[in-house]
Amino acid sequence: QVQLVESGGGLAQPGGPLRLSCAASGSILGIYAMGWNRQAPGKQRELVAGITSGGTTNYADSVKGRFTISRDIAKNTVYLQMSSLKPEDTAVYYCNADLKALTTGRVIRELYWGQGTQVTVSS
Repeated sequence: QVQLVESGGGLAQPGGPLRLSCAASGSILGIYAMGWNRQAPGKQRELVAGITSGGTTNYADSVKGRFTISRDIAKNTVYLQMSSLKPEDTAVYYCNADLKALTTGRVIRELYWGQGTQVTVSS
């Protein structure tokens, strides 16, 4: 059973930093990519940032220059360093991972999601 567990959310001041972490665990055989999406109240879930197994990154235009995604391959963990936070960054942040795992005796590639962590930017 693959699990993604996020941590690091909470309340942040406008202009301040916050760091999110997401650790993947289970019978993981390989990770192709990991990323972060977010969903604000009344809005659709949107891509924030992603990183491939080769280290290629991509960002939403709204967070470029403020957010940095990174990963620790050995720990199957992805991070999102957020800085210069704005009230409009307030959302539930979801981690995801495109990976292959041993599931009921078979190797299956699937996109997994974490349960989400709340980020609130407010003074």
